[in-house]
Formats: sequence, C-alpha cells, structure tokens
Amino acid sequence: MAIDSERAVLDEAWGHISQTRDTSVGLGSFTRQRIERIIGYAAALGSTILGGQAVAGVFGSVEEQPEWKLPLLLLTFLPLAAMIAACMFGRFVRTAAGVFAVAYVVALILWPLASTGSAPEPGGNPPWIYLFVNISTLAAVLAFPLALQLAWTIAIPLLWGLVRLIQVDFDSAFTVYLALDVSFTLMLGGVLMALGWVFRSLASNVDGTRARAVDAYADAAASAASEQERFAVAALMHDSVLAALIAVERAATPRERTLAAAMSREALTRLANAEQDSGEGSDAPRPIDSVADDIEREAGELGVQLSVARSIAPAAPPIPGRVARALALAATQGVANAVQHAGGRGLSVSVSATDTPAVVRIAVRDTGAGFDFSAVPDDRLGIRASIIARVAAIGGSTDIVSDTAGTTITLEWGHPEQ
Repeated sequence: MAIDSERAVLDEAWGHISQTRDTSVGLGSFTRQRIERIIGYAAALGSTILGGQAVAGVFGSVEEQPEWKLPLLLLTFLPLAAMIAACMFGRFVRTAAGVFAVAYVVALILWPLASTGSAPEPGGNPPWIYLFVNISTLAAVLAFPLALQLAWTIAIPLLWGLVRLIQVDFDSAFTVYLALDVSFTLMLGGVLMALGWVFRSLASNVDGTRARAVDAYADAAASAASEQERFAVAALMHDSVLAALIAVERAATPRERTLAAAMSREALTRLANAEQDSGEGSDAPRPIDSVADDIEREAGELGVQLSVARSIAPAAPPIPGRVARALALAATQGVANAVQHAGGRGLSVSVSATDTPAVVRIAVRDTGAGFDFSAVPDDRLGIRASIIARVAAIGGSTDIVSDTAGTTITLEWGHPEQ
C-alpha cells in the first residue's frame, strides 16, 4: 500500500510538468556549476587575504601623492569588495570580476601620475598596488573566456613592469628587481589560469559523460517501452479484437448481431484505452459543456493551460456519458500529440454542437511542422488507437489534416436517431 501511495503521488506530480521536448532535464552543467562555486569561494578567500595585505600597505605607503590616494583606493578596493561579495554569494560573479579587472588596469595606468615625485629604493618592498596584479589575473579567470584570460595573465604583469619603470624614469637599478616581480606574477598567474582551465574541463567532461549516459538510458527505456507496447497491442488484437471479429462472422440472428456489435465496440474501446486499461464508462446523459471541461482538466494535468472555445447551440441535446468520455480522451490525446511533436505552437481546441442535426464536433489545432500520417507505424497507439479507434468505438468519425502549416484533428459524433 505504501508503494502504491508513493507511486500515486509521483504520478500526480509528473502530471503538473509540461511534457514537451523542451522539458528534458539539464544534466550538462551540474558538476560545472559546483566547480564554479568552489572556484568562486577560493577566489574570495585569496582576494580577501591579498586585499588585507594591501590595506596594511596603504597605511605605510608614501609613493602616491596625497590627492591621488583616495581616488586610487576607491578605484581598486570598491570593485574588489564587490567581486569578493559576488563570489561568496554566487551572483553576478562574472560582472563583478570583469569590473575589477578593468578598474585595476585603469589604476595601473594612473599610477605613474599618482606617484610623480616619489623616490622608491631599489630592492625595497613594492607598493600596495602591486599586490593586486594576481588578483586581476584571478578576476580574468572568473570573468573572461580562455583566450582573454591568457592575454590578461601575460599583459597585466608586463604592464606593471612598464608602469614601475615609468615611475622610476627607467632607472637600470630597478631592472633586476622588476624582472623578478614580473616573472613571479607571470608564473603565479599562469598557475591560476591553468588550474581554472583544468577544473572546468574536468567538470565539463563529467557533465557531458553523465548527459550521454542518461540519454542512452532514456533511449533504452523508450525501446523497452515500445516493445512492451507492441506486445500489449498484439495481446489486445488476439484476445479482444479477433474474438469480436469471429463473433461478427458467426452472427446469424438479430440478437447475435447485437451482441457481436457490442463486443466489437468494447474491443475497440479497450484497444483505445490500452494505456489506461479502462472500459467504456456510463451511458448516463451529460451536457456537452462537460466535454470541454474535461478537456481543459486533462490538458492541465499535462501541464498545458488551455481554454477551450465553445459554440454550443442552446437546444443541443446531451450526449451519453460513454460518448462524452471517449471524445474528451481522444481530444486530450490530440492535445498531448500537439504538445509533444509541435511544442504546443498555436495550440487551440474548440467544441461545437448543433441541434438540427444533433452533432458534436471537436477540433484540435496546432501550427507545428505537421507530419505524414501514412508514415506513422501501424503499432503506434497515439493516433490510430487513442484517437481513431476510440472515436470509432462510439460510432463517431475522425478527420486528420496535416501539412507544413500545422495539424488539425476533427472529431465528430452525431446522435444515432438523426
């Protein structure tokens, strides 16, 4: 009983999901997203540590002019704080990292102007702005594609070296120390970029392998379901339809013919309801409006919000419950086909009824690419059984028109006395 209850809950939940070709689960980014979050946390931690060291260096820095200190601090630390926050919360990471990467380039370009008149000593500690070189490389890893990451990793350390030489008027005494600083930042930036590329590549490969495995499993499950469906059709044809045909052939009296007709109708209904394994239903009269209500409700269980257009004559007589149920199920199958194969484009359903003659007509339309009905395999239940056979079982007719402009399925049933 517990298993049946869980299955019923799952079936009900599945009914609220739109069954279209666009609702496949996106398995191609699960591991990649997790890796991006890990890289973001690591970037936030490293940026915070280096940013803290830069803050300590700001208080003792005497290289930049006093009027330049605040603008440079705002230009670097505000984007850095935004990038750290974005990495921690996992939102707008690329935007914040890109802003910091560009802002740091601007700060480097302005540094020779800000440090005019300073006299740094060769071999001394570099200024606080140097600590942001590899943070800028890390920001490029977070924000830019691989080619731009490589360019940033090489260009930023070289730009720092050029800016420093301009600051000291290309004093040769700084050359060796600057070469060490630039080579160190180049190596560290290369390591950061390589790690990001490796982790992302591994994650993409894992996601791709998982997606292919799921696709292969889905194809295998679909093939197995198709084989089971063929077996079910064969059993139905043998047990019900064939028995009804034999009864029709042997019927000699009016009573035998009536019973044979009832057997044929029941066989067609069971063939149409193969997936639900349900019978004909009650013959108690029902208003035609209830058919439209049933279609809307069944479409809602498929995840399709549908409003059925109604044009029902006031004097149109009610129809048997068995007929109403069959028409509603056949129309719902048409809706499911339109959603599955046409993506629900231009989907509309109309129900009309007249009193003289007493005829009920249901039209299911879509504006998809259409299909070739003659090319549909004979053992597929979607159209031949669930629509055509179901309507035929109640004495109705089905007309299917499909071309490149769309598909229209028209179901029609008239009172026998008319």
